[in-house]
Amino acid sequence: MGTPLAAPGLLFLLAGTAGLCRAFFSLPLRVSRPAAPSGSLPAPVVLRPASSSRQPDPPSGADGLALASDPGGTLNLLAMVENLQGDSGRGYYLEMLIGTPPQALNILVDTGSSNFAVAGVPDPDVTSYFNTELSSTYKSQGIDVTVKYSQGSWTGVLGTDVITIPKGIYGSYTINIATILESENFFLPGVKWHGILGLAYNALAKPSSSVETFFDSLVRQAKIPNIFSLQMCGAGLPVSGSGTNGGSLVLGGIEPSLYKGDIWYTPIKEEWYYQVEILKLEVGGQNLELDCREYNADKAIVDSGTTLLRLPQKVFSAVVQAIARTSLVKFSSGFWTGSQLACWDKTERPWSLFPKLSIYLRDENSSRSFRISILPQVSTFFTLQCYRFGISSSTNALVIGATVMEGFYVIFDRAQRRVGFAVSPCAGKRNTKVIVCLFMIFYLIKCS
Repeated sequence: MGTPLAAPGLLFLLAGTAGLCRAFFSLPLRVSRPAAPSGSLPAPVVLRPASSSRQPDPPSGADGLALASDPGGTLNLLAMVENLQGDSGRGYYLEMLIGTPPQALNILVDTGSSNFAVAGVPDPDVTSYFNTELSSTYKSQGIDVTVKYSQGSWTGVLGTDVITIPKGIYGSYTINIATILESENFFLPGVKWHGILGLAYNALAKPSSSVETFFDSLVRQAKIPNIFSLQMCGAGLPVSGSGTNGGSLVLGGIEPSLYKGDIWYTPIKEEWYYQVEILKLEVGGQNLELDCREYNADKAIVDSGTTLLRLPQKVFSAVVQAIARTSLVKFSSGFWTGSQLACWDKTERPWSLFPKLSIYLRDENSSRSFRISILPQVSTFFTLQCYRFGISSSTNALVIGATVMEGFYVIFDRAQRRVGFAVSPCAGKRNTKVIVCLFMIFYLIKCS
């Protein structure tokens, strides 16, 4: 899950008020391939929930792309607009009703993991939890499960229950759900969510890939298209801000009102994380001149549960050196590593001191690429503003995290194994000046 705040697209600088800037936390980054299922694990049939008898008769045509739908049917994409709250530093969450009678909980949306889990016992850092004893439809599977992240972990028990999403697809559905009984550095002070919704592939599911994921269950039971899309509008909110911004998780389709212009797609290389291929990076229009395999060591993923743009160490060092060469201000090494902050008066515009960074992704046509170019920027709310460098190093992945995704409407088209990017218009709601560019580049690049 990552590090705080940014504006739509990539923010080199993350804002916070002086004196409160140390309250950063990050959403865990999943970096290890899950263990292969072994003979000791439960049979898949145990972990595939039965369809809820309460669900409506779904419409046909689930293989098509849902760009618009009948408000009276299973899919009403407009009803899902602005169903998220949160920001990139604390995570974006969705309200769900779980059990019978329903218990309302806020669930973190995470495209970098695959388990659906909620607090199952009181915890000092959560305001609510799912009490299984109060739900007549809860069924325990009696299977222990532990999920570890780069920050934090939890242990719980697998079971099933019915869920309803007030601003989601119509009906109730029976879903695998883990109740968290113990956790370490997972629920943190100040978060407003009570569980996590892993939207990646079942290859990452714990204790094995036989656990049917939340979204796979919806596709099977509700007969919705195997696609979801995500718009996060928290750009420009300071780390210490008390309010929340919103966003949209559209299950089963693409909502045209959530993007401008065209959608550019990059293939999914492997179905575990949403693994894509980065071809090159530019800083201030200058190619870093690294072997493109360095950008993908050992993977490049799109992950809403990681806040920052995370770069493999060699790439990170090259980016820092390139920015330092072109920046009009000299910063200490602590600023680049994130251990120190830089502060300016609110009348200054420090992002003008930094060059833009461009990320090139392989297009669906493998002989082409497209780039997403985002200028460093931030909005000002306080007399004294402190900023943190919005890029961090990673030991084994390039991660396009929430601060980058906030500039875009991101489509996870699982049916066609591709991730799409379109410019998001929601940044204007916070009067934040945003410049996000998508360009198609026509030339051959081989990276394999």
